[in-house]
Amino acid sequence: MNSDQLLEKPLKIDNRPMWLILLDRTARYQVMAGVAVVMAILLRLSPPDGLSVEGYRSLVLFGVTIFFWISGLLPIAVTALLSMVMLPLLGVMDAKKTYSMFGNEAVFFILGAFILAAAMTGTGISARLARAMLVRFGKTPTSLALTVFLLSAFLSFIMSEHAVAAMLFPVVTEIATALRLEKGKSNFGKLLFMAMAWGCIIGGIATFLGGARAPLAAGLLREATGLHFTFIEWSTAACMIVMPLLVIAFIILLKFFPPDLQDVEVGRKFLNHKRLETGKMGYDEMVTALVMLGTIVCWILLGEKTGLAAIALLGAAALFTFKVVSWQVIEEYVNWGIILMYGGTIALASALEKTGAAVWIVQKGMGGFYDSPLAVIAVISLVAIVLTECISHAAVVAILMPVGMGLCKTTGIDPKVMTLSIALPAGLAYCLPMGTPATAIAYASGYLKSRDIIVSGAVVMAISWLLFMASVLFIWPLIGLKI
Repeated sequence: MNSDQLLEKPLKIDNRPMWLILLDRTARYQVMAGVAVVMAILLRLSPPDGLSVEGYRSLVLFGVTIFFWISGLLPIAVTALLSMVMLPLLGVMDAKKTYSMFGNEAVFFILGAFILAAAMTGTGISARLARAMLVRFGKTPTSLALTVFLLSAFLSFIMSEHAVAAMLFPVVTEIATALRLEKGKSNFGKLLFMAMAWGCIIGGIATFLGGARAPLAAGLLREATGLHFTFIEWSTAACMIVMPLLVIAFIILLKFFPPDLQDVEVGRKFLNHKRLETGKMGYDEMVTALVMLGTIVCWILLGEKTGLAAIALLGAAALFTFKVVSWQVIEEYVNWGIILMYGGTIALASALEKTGAAVWIVQKGMGGFYDSPLAVIAVISLVAIVLTECISHAAVVAILMPVGMGLCKTTGIDPKVMTLSIALPAGLAYCLPMGTPATAIAYASGYLKSRDIIVSGAVVMAISWLLFMASVLFIWPLIGLKI
């Protein structure tokens, strides 16, 4: 930068007193120090009636962890690890038991799933599939938007919804550019990016592979009760909500963002050209497709006998055996923060359950809801779907699962129903960009305003919760999931 450029940007002088500047610059550290002081004071107090010393300490630690998760002062994985470290230091659980939580099956399942998803993205097979589907079925504006929507949803059945959104964003941007859609004004541009986001969100709750929340919830269930979900059980329960929601959500999208374009032929030709440029499917893509297909079949047929984690890791090992992926590539794609978060979260949840703190919270907090299990499900699912707009899906599951398992002990609700009632609504964040990366990515396109996302999102969120409650009442009992 030369002197002329420096003169064009005059220096801004902060005229505030030095103490105020220091206070402003160190606000984050002051808050963290304040939390540490409050925690120290609380730990010195006597526990309330009906709560053990260990349970009280785990509850204080739980409260501090929630504060850091919501405030974002520390990364979610670091917060979870800190809570894990504090458990033996506070005498809540012994160190050997605490650190053994990293051996939970859910941790290794999500690691295997990350590697499989990384291979699909890295080899380009998912992008090839996306372009082929859009060219084949997107012949009119409405059918093109519907194809983006359904493609986002169905890819999120077998990949993390975050990965699907990141992968499809450049493809949808290609379409918008080819059609010369104007940012901030084009209704069809808004429709395309909202279809991508909502497709990822809705599809992401359908199976164990759509995001971190499902394996985490299943892992916490198994740790607390010994019960477990098969791949088919989870997917069947979720799809009772997903399938009708896909229809309703697309109708809502068309109401809010009616296409203002007559023809999409230019966009289809552009996509077809890009598809032809990639040529025929290569060795890496074919092997990845076969391994992924074989893994899903094994999950369905053998998952209950061998465990989902073992199959996921065998599938990942097969990719390395055939040299489809390298460890350097995997390191770039795998979200190691989520892996670390799992161990800490499962340890903290186990401490709350083993010390009786979770049951104590339920007894004090749920009041008169005990008499109606349906009301309990309604309240906890509503809390999950609202809370997930503000913090990570996995954090919502980590916060609510210990409480949910405590509720099961006091109300007699089936723990499997409670697990689904927390994990499924926790994935349905539509309203705020911070709620899920899929919405944030769509917002980053420049085609959408905050109001576009919030108003339409609030409508579909309310419908999603009502549809969930209808499934709990009328559909789930038919497949053996009774409250």
